[in-house]
Amino acid sequence: MRVLIAEDLFLLRDGLVRMLEAYDFEIAAAVDSGPGLTRAFEELKPDVAVVDVRLPPSFTDEGLQCALAARRARPGLPVLVLSQHVEQLYARELLADGSGGIGYLLKDRVFDADQFIDAVRRVAGGGTAMDPQVISQLLDRRAQDRPIGRLTPREREVMELMAQGRSNAAIAAQLVVTERAVAKHTSNIFGKLGLPPSDDDNRRVLAVLAYLDRG
Repeated sequence: MRVLIAEDLFLLRDGLVRMLEAYDFEIAAAVDSGPGLTRAFEELKPDVAVVDVRLPPSFTDEGLQCALAARRARPGLPVLVLSQHVEQLYARELLADGSGGIGYLLKDRVFDADQFIDAVRRVAGGGTAMDPQVISQLLDRRAQDRPIGRLTPREREVMELMAQGRSNAAIAAQLVVTERAVAKHTSNIFGKLGLPPSDDDNRRVLAVLAYLDRG
């Protein structure tokens, strides 16, 4: 699996390279600027990209703009965003096409290598890997809008875990409840949000995230 890394800080960029190589990923390129990222997307056709939001020369949204342009040129291109902050506008734009292969992790909340590698593999496989704080802020944005406001606290917990890409079994283990209880909660969530139920974990996650993206 060929990974493209975009990170302007040398120590973090080098650390990402070494960690991914240790887990048998091939590094297609490791770039430190927006122009370099654009060229790498066009020339190297990576399997997945790990992208910082703020890159030279603007240090604003250079990395995400490059990633979004690459996904428009190649729909479904897997992109895992690493950021220090929740950029709600860009999180929503990444989710907008509903094609999967997206992740958004906060740098200071990646606590171990296994967590990060799992996220890279999940995104590369067309799934989602969203930090709970990103999901929470997207939920808060819609919390006063019906029908999000009709969810119970437990249903909200279940939806946040669904949006992270968790299966019913994983949600049950996290909340210390039965899978049957989780299935009931997910059914209630889909009903309240007016979404069609689905047994496919990735599609149901995308359905929830697409709903959160609307408006």
